[in-house]
Amino acid sequence: MKQQQLKNNRFCRKCYKVVLGLGLFIGILSCETKSQPEIVSPDGKVTVDVKVDKGVPLYSVFYKGEPVILSSQLGFKLKDGMDLTNHFVLENITATEKDETWQALWGPDKQIRNHYNEMVVHLKHENLNIFMDVQFRLYDDGIGFRYAFPKQKNLGDFEIMDEVTEFALPADHTCWWTMADFDSYEKLYNKTPVSEAKWVNTPITMKTQKGVHLSFHEAALTDYAGMTLKLSDSKPLTYKSELVPWADGVKVKTSAPMHTPWRTIQISDDAAGLIESDLIVNLNEPNKIEDTSWITPMKYMGIWWGMHIGTETWTEGSRHGATTENTMRYIDFAAQNNVEGLVVEGWNAGWDKWGAKDAFDHQTAAKDYDLEKVAAYAKEKGVDLIMHHETGGDAEGYEKLMEPAFELCRKLGIRALKTGYAGGIYPRGEHHHGQYMVRHYRKVVETAARYGIMVNAHEPIKPTGIRRTWPNMMTREGVRGMEWNGWSDGNPPSHTVTLPFTRMLAGPVDYTPGTFDVLLENFKDQRVAWNCDDLSKTRVHTTLAKQLGLFVILYSPLQMGSDIVDNYIDHPAFKFISDININWDESHVLNGEVGEYITMARRSGDEWILGSATNETPRELKVTLDFLDNNASYTAQIYADADDTNWETNPADYSISAKTVKKGETLILKLAAGGGQAIRFVKK
Repeated sequence: MKQQQLKNNRFCRKCYKVVLGLGLFIGILSCETKSQPEIVSPDGKVTVDVKVDKGVPLYSVFYKGEPVILSSQLGFKLKDGMDLTNHFVLENITATEKDETWQALWGPDKQIRNHYNEMVVHLKHENLNIFMDVQFRLYDDGIGFRYAFPKQKNLGDFEIMDEVTEFALPADHTCWWTMADFDSYEKLYNKTPVSEAKWVNTPITMKTQKGVHLSFHEAALTDYAGMTLKLSDSKPLTYKSELVPWADGVKVKTSAPMHTPWRTIQISDDAAGLIESDLIVNLNEPNKIEDTSWITPMKYMGIWWGMHIGTETWTEGSRHGATTENTMRYIDFAAQNNVEGLVVEGWNAGWDKWGAKDAFDHQTAAKDYDLEKVAAYAKEKGVDLIMHHETGGDAEGYEKLMEPAFELCRKLGIRALKTGYAGGIYPRGEHHHGQYMVRHYRKVVETAARYGIMVNAHEPIKPTGIRRTWPNMMTREGVRGMEWNGWSDGNPPSHTVTLPFTRMLAGPVDYTPGTFDVLLENFKDQRVAWNCDDLSKTRVHTTLAKQLGLFVILYSPLQMGSDIVDNYIDHPAFKFISDININWDESHVLNGEVGEYITMARRSGDEWILGSATNETPRELKVTLDFLDNNASYTAQIYADADDTNWETNPADYSISAKTVKKGETLILKLAAGGGQAIRFVKK
């Protein structure tokens, strides 16, 4: 392991070196008023310095010797005027290193290396006699740090009013961001200098003048408030943690011993490296579920899109989508076309009271939906029926009814669940992203695990790698997804090639790609406007081939073919969705730039699947097939944009072709404006 060298400091009267843990060297500079521990990543490229300057704890981060974070403050302000931002002294430091490889139950990659150097800085508040630790983990692809309050005499129950963690940037980087919102992440991304990104959700992605890419987020968000980042009014280019509050204004209610989520900075020489980083998931605890045999990725369809485009309704009536007959029709198609699951929205009574307190009981079916008959039919056909629990934001009511609702799922053999929280939270005043709901979302996941149920959460708290600890937390929305194309001005072509480098750095996304009727023309006479002023302006802003590419690019272990079944029946392009196995073993980013284009290759068993997509600019991308096995030939089944295709005026034209390829050969991917391509490589 690379050893750290003691820094030269002409102002120090005494310098010494402390050797700590497994041969790890940490340099400490001791002066009259400050001590400065330093730690580096295993490859020596990432460095963190920590110091206490006149009682104020500070940290800074360097990559290849260049500053990533300038000297930035650490600490808290607690209720009743307890100020934990100054008057600290450095008690001591401890250090360890770890290098392990663990097996993920599912994921874009099954084998994950967890290799880091760790330093814990133990601080003591001189006036209050309170002990606070700051734990740093350095990886080759970035850092994570968190606070911990050990069990101690002078701190029991306490309330955090402000976390003053700072991220002082050395330059006005280009960044991709969405505006901070305590209740929704469903926004388009902005591309601006940092100085214009005043208050943001995380992850936020940045690119320096030298091309280094950064992403700021958090990991292992547990029993704490979600974090946004807000630019300081007094310190240039300095973000400060801004936690989502409780209704009473308190940010976090807790007690010692405790630790916060990790604050994370991913660092890469290029955009692709951010996607291939495992830092977020590595900072979470290992799997807590003993028997995981029931947790498996799957493709699924849904009685869902018809409601969004206005051909069907969630509520009972003549246009109700979730009827017994319609559901059985979807089950038949799924069984015949290698689609493992089906979600049915609007199956239960109460949709006419949506948004009201206690609108749903999650057990009473609509009058035209025979739940037991449908569940038995799905089981007979080998299709997983996915339960849907919409709460309308009534988390309080849902917790009271959750156990019997989950018991019903177990009785019917249902092992997957989609939850929804569209609307204001009950109890009123609480936010989707505050500590109250963070606790609630986790309670749902842990309760579901006891009943053998996988979770797909909509209107969720953001992903922070919890899928490692609770692998039944499969996927979640937390994005401006496909549904926005059904009743708004929609998502521009650049949106879906921005997401892999931003929102998806946090974890899997239930964007729900796979809509073939991109112009929404096939059933336009049946559409009823329910959430927009002009249906003629609604459409999907891609080509059909890009929808197939996004099925690969926008990773989710529960991946949805989003269109209504009528648009899939006898459609040649659906063969791609039918054929592929989305239980990936490994994944690679072949090329990509934020908001411009991306090409991904994923392997499942002996097969490789490629997905590529571009923004409004047509492109020809050259890819080398280095990921294929040596001494093997593959049939490349290619689903591409046709020569005259473009997303605006001719989006539905595509071509299907095949050719024999081998490792090391190159392919030219011709992508139309707003277009894409998907390829299945089958070993001969």
